Amino acid sequence: MTVKTPRAFFAPLAVGAPTPFREVPVRLERMIHFVPPHLDKVRAKIPELAGKVDVVLGNLEDAIPADQKLAARAGFIELARATDFAALGTGLWTRINCLNSPWVLDDLTEIVAAVGEKLDVIMLPKVEGPWDIHFLDQLLAQLEARHGVGKPILIHAILETAEGVKNVEAIATASPRMHGMSLGPADLAASRGMKTTRVGGGHPDYVVLADDAGAAPRARFQQDLWHYTVAKMVDACQSAGIKAFYGPFGDFSDLAACEAQFRNAFLMGCLGAWSLHPTQIDIAKRVFSPDPAEVAFAAKILAAMPDGSGAVMIDGKMQDDATWKQAKVIVDLARAVAAKDPAFAAAYAL
Repeated sequence: MTVKTPRAFFAPLAVGAPTPFREVPVRLERMIHFVPPHLDKVRAKIPELAGKVDVVLGNLEDAIPADQKLAARAGFIELARATDFAALGTGLWTRINCLNSPWVLDDLTEIVAAVGEKLDVIMLPKVEGPWDIHFLDQLLAQLEARHGVGKPILIHAILETAEGVKNVEAIATASPRMHGMSLGPADLAASRGMKTTRVGGGHPDYVVLADDAGAAPRARFQQDLWHYTVAKMVDACQSAGIKAFYGPFGDFSDLAACEAQFRNAFLMGCLGAWSLHPTQIDIAKRVFSPDPAEVAFAAKILAAMPDGSGAVMIDGKMQDDATWKQAKVIVDLARAVAAKDPAFAAAYAL
């Protein structure tokens, strides 16, 4: 595969466009909260909501009826103008329509022209390969230059086709605009021909059985349908220096299963998940914020090994440079959480 040289990779793609970031900005993004911006009652709640979530995402794609696409786009521009998200420490994102849709070009041209300076991330659905990112990258540079946008708008890819999973490493490194990726389990299930209608989570028929063939009935243990794909996505993102996220969990009535799926993703390296319903905000906040006991122990490791070298014994457990790196991940995340959330700040005592 032909790739750009490092110098060209980080050069603006249009005269007057902002210089790309060398590193993805560090922000707290435990939950990406989806809102349908075509609904007046939803937009009215945005100022209050923005103080409670890490990211507000105006959804223009799936779940927006075809006859409401234009209203959703206009509603997103209205809500973006009405609230100072940066002052609240809250990210402002939008999920545009997919690249083969009749709405996507106007989504991009109208939104960047109107609120490009306030927009942090564009979420691109159904990314199949680096070519999708290259197209959006070039177009955004032209639009930023035309409208005087001072900072680059980042791209977040949704991994929701078999082709996308196959090309996940190339997608992750396609552009310095890459913010991260989210798993899109529903569309991915359809693309793969999986026999499930669930949106994320497990399935009662995806199991292993206990070894005792004489037992009646034999114990059944449900497995995680998404383990392989999440692991592959996390590896691609981490190696590229971008962020991995779990996507939607569609059963709003099963909060325990939602928490289990989010926790699996957190343990495997994801930084956050989508919240589609208000009940999922607190779940994401709880899951993607490190446990205070873990933070306290991690802080002890860092204090005992200030430069990360050597080996020490703490509470009967050996700690070395590898565990120091793990501890630093936890403490850095805890500091970001504490800066946003007073309750966690008190619990962490950092």
